[in-house]
Amino acid sequence: MSLETFHASSALSMGVELELQLVGEHDRDLASAATDLLELAQRTRFPGDIKPEMTDCMIEVATDIQDHHASLLKQLEAMRDVLLAASARLNVSLCGGGTHPFQHWTERRIFSTPRFQHLSGLYGYLAKQFTVFGQHVHIGMPDADSALHVLHALNRYVPHFIALSASSPFSQGSDTLFDSARLNSVFAFPLSGRAPFVLDWARFERDYFSKMEDTGIVRSMKDFYWDIRPKPEYGTIELRVCDTPLTVERAAAIAVYLQALCCSILAGDEPDPLEDDYLVYTYNRFQACRFGLDGLMVHPRSHAALPLRDDIAQTLERLAPAADALGSRAALESLHRMVRGGGNDATRLRAVHARSRNLLAVVDDAVAAFAQ
Repeated sequence: MSLETFHASSALSMGVELELQLVGEHDRDLASAATDLLELAQRTRFPGDIKPEMTDCMIEVATDIQDHHASLLKQLEAMRDVLLAASARLNVSLCGGGTHPFQHWTERRIFSTPRFQHLSGLYGYLAKQFTVFGQHVHIGMPDADSALHVLHALNRYVPHFIALSASSPFSQGSDTLFDSARLNSVFAFPLSGRAPFVLDWARFERDYFSKMEDTGIVRSMKDFYWDIRPKPEYGTIELRVCDTPLTVERAAAIAVYLQALCCSILAGDEPDPLEDDYLVYTYNRFQACRFGLDGLMVHPRSHAALPLRDDIAQTLERLAPAADALGSRAALESLHRMVRGGGNDATRLRAVHARSRNLLAVVDDAVAAFAQ
């Protein structure tokens, strides 16, 4: 096999994928209900795409191609409403959040598809531990070289998306002290991390992908679990660092924040990416996972340390003209209010636990948030 041809798409078009938790009505543990929910949702003409994920207590939903915040949010709300109606018939609840607070990975079952069974055989217990839940955002690129340029120019903003979406403070019954514990599970896979610094698609195919393919390790871009990866069959770049937010409103806002950043990069308003930008990448990524909006980040060019919260707020303000042109000003303002006035979803879930001292109440809150 060879790398798929990059099919250029409408620049700045969007698609959102959400991995969702299926939880029991009474015990609030994860429920093995994916097969029944998928069948029921498909019979009701699900307004988007819906498919299984690694274990049978999770599903993934995806929007159609969208251009604007309003249409994106409308479809996310429609998908949510169909899922809520279907899940109620099965006595199952749905919610976002990057991890389930108290499920045990040993009790999970791999969904019965050839790919998931293959991955289970390859990765062993990591496959069941991969019962974590993320939001992926696709942004359309006009050509392959632009896709690589934008992908690497986004490297300094990856901590923004981790902190804004972080919703996985609890795992296996404990407070992890991380705002996003989910990404620790992703990082365990051997082909995770960052893409190699190549800005020319022909060179990427010749000097990287073909060599990796020759090793027998990879067969397609699906085999890479990078934080951001190109998707040549869609003509997009795909951001993969986000936890699934608790609400579809926040999921849509995060998506259009990425759209506005990509707009700025394609317009030439951002510095050209350099390999040395990645010197601080892993540190900044850790800070966002561990501390969320209260983390620090080191600027890749000036090497000045600054609060992540402030860097996000300043970026949102700078992107206001792009947001106006894209019709997403209100969505970005909602993120600005969160950054300046409070916390992310991890903060919310910890507050529920502090009041109740009960992880069941944390799941209840996530279920209620998704249904809003």
